[in-house]
Amino acid sequence: MLVFRDQRIDAEQHKAFGRLFGELHVHPSKRSLGAGGDPELFTVKATPDTTAVNGGRWHMDVSCEAMPPAASILRLIEGPETGGDTVFADTHRAFTSLSAPLRHMLNGLDARHDGLRDLRWYGVTPKPGQSYPAATHPVVVRHPDSGLPVLFVNEAFTESLIGMSGFESERLLGLLYDHIARTPSLQCRVTWAPGTVVMWDNFAVQHHAVWDYAPAVRRGERVSIAGSVSPARWMPT
Repeated sequence: MLVFRDQRIDAEQHKAFGRLFGELHVHPSKRSLGAGGDPELFTVKATPDTTAVNGGRWHMDVSCEAMPPAASILRLIEGPETGGDTVFADTHRAFTSLSAPLRHMLNGLDARHDGLRDLRWYGVTPKPGQSYPAATHPVVVRHPDSGLPVLFVNEAFTESLIGMSGFESERLLGLLYDHIARTPSLQCRVTWAPGTVVMWDNFAVQHHAVWDYAPAVRRGERVSIAGSVSPARWMPT
């Protein structure tokens, strides 16, 4: 991930920067739920009335898509005087730092990613006739550019492990979520200010927006680069 400070750009310049890397992704809330505004811009906002902040759980952006976004670029427009950091975790090191027996087991598993899981956390229920994406991906994915293995499950979107009982799936996923959240050696932390722009690889990292600034307002806009491949299982050599 990359951090750019003091970038006084507008929405069109933000989108133009994103298009340098590929077609822009349209968020499923715009495609499927009828959310208004520019379809290529996703607004991230917390106000005094917010009860569940955007990005408040460890996640990859929209991993419930059949082809999740390759990368995202967020610019902060308004933020609190203190707080509101984003923590990023290295998904390659998250996998390689596990024990060999656990790595071996995970590499044979698939997981169900369901956008409805994320919507439930925000208290959102699709209306009749509306749908939201869901997809099955390998638990250990080959990074499309580096070829390295990355751990591809996240608390916000991963609903279950295929072929396991509910109890087994819940416990094993919980272990992996705790590993991401509680291993400082995997993490770095970005402190924002208006004009900060952060770009990250949506396969190589997960992120978590720290909500420690209520009731202050925090507002930003994100563009994401559309994915061109479905996540593929990593095959050890």
